[in-house]
Amino acid sequence: MGDVNVIPLVDEGLGNSAYLVDLADGRALAVDASRDLRRLREAAEKRGLKLAYAADTHLHADFLTGAVALAASDGATVLASAAGNREYPHTPLADADEVDLGGLTLRTLATPGHTHEHIAFELLDGPRTLGVFTGGSLLVGSAARTDLVAPERTEELARAQYRSLHRLARLDDDVAVWPTHGAGSFCSAPPGAQRTSTIGIERATNALLRADSEDVFVKQLLDSLGSFPPYFLRLGEINRRGPALVEGDTLHSLRAPEVAALRASGAAVVDVRPITDFAAGHVPGSVSIALRPVFATWLGWLVASDKPLVIVRNPDQDPAEIVWQARKIGYDLIAGELDGGMSSWTAAGKPTSTIPLVTAERIGAVRVLDIRQDNEFASGHLPAADHIELGALAGRAGDLPAGPTVVMCGHGERAMSAASVLAGAGRHDLAVLDGGPQDWAESTGQSLQVAS
Repeated sequence: MGDVNVIPLVDEGLGNSAYLVDLADGRALAVDASRDLRRLREAAEKRGLKLAYAADTHLHADFLTGAVALAASDGATVLASAAGNREYPHTPLADADEVDLGGLTLRTLATPGHTHEHIAFELLDGPRTLGVFTGGSLLVGSAARTDLVAPERTEELARAQYRSLHRLARLDDDVAVWPTHGAGSFCSAPPGAQRTSTIGIERATNALLRADSEDVFVKQLLDSLGSFPPYFLRLGEINRRGPALVEGDTLHSLRAPEVAALRASGAAVVDVRPITDFAAGHVPGSVSIALRPVFATWLGWLVASDKPLVIVRNPDQDPAEIVWQARKIGYDLIAGELDGGMSSWTAAGKPTSTIPLVTAERIGAVRVLDIRQDNEFASGHLPAADHIELGALAGRAGDLPAGPTVVMCGHGERAMSAASVLAGAGRHDLAVLDGGPQDWAESTGQSLQVAS
């Protein structure tokens, strides 16, 4: 990381990194921190640091900014692009503006592309650039997508992204590259596994940066883009206005009759238990989204943001993790949780539903629906499988032929989410493959089909 202590804080679920910069005087700079500030605060407290600055490289589409909360609770100065027209107090920055951090300096570079108002931050020690926080411009082996602002601006922003990447590439070889988006982020073109890099490495190895021309770059970037969750289209504006301040991370207890009444009035019941538990019995109409690092992404993809949420969990699952994963993508309408879990639901005489898990050798000739992303499906799938991405399934449930169907993904969690969505749309005779395509290939001795 060079001569400065920069601590990456990786959100494995969203595929993003925030950064804590120790300014060596008891103060710290936070870069691209999300609304879920738990790990940032833990890292700062461990080092005895006061969060004095909160910098955002752009109006994030995939999470709500934590800068507003840091300003309110810690008195942090918010640093952000003047072109973002944010409606909360901040220091508006334009190209070449510098902020004295007390020994170190933060210099603004206008790098539009991922968003129209995107900026990068050079971190300088005197005249020397130690590193650059590239946000959603230059990524490790890639660049961030340009189709999140407006469809008609996608190519314009892709051309701006080309110029921004080449501007960053003019920095010295040893300058560290600290991007926000990384492996697993739906904001990026397909990236590598590394989270940080250097300008020299990127200049030598980044295929987009090495494209022969701007037109080739634009085609490569746009051809690589897959689908993204619908909440990406609304969080940028919330970040421009400023997310509401929230506090507390417990779940209000709801008795079974209250849950039934909320469900009848349109609330979404989200079951976060492991899929084996959901398979054995769940509240009819509930959506299965197992609690794991990617919980927030699939919550935002499968459940409407304007519906109150009722959570069903096991006692060993952390309520705070559920609350903050939901909040970081703007899901604040959490009515509470089913008190006592499914045992209280059945004890109250309420009906339950089941969706069985099946092993690969038991699929037989039953229709198989593969709900993985397009690139996953293309890399290897059952020869006769139908394919609809999970994120598109709710709108296409009526397209599926009637009859018994086994839903599959890579391991089972997304498939159970899909099956629960289909069940909520009135489909029956559903089962979920406990495993993925490789399990099927190994159990049957047959080969997967790969897109040519």
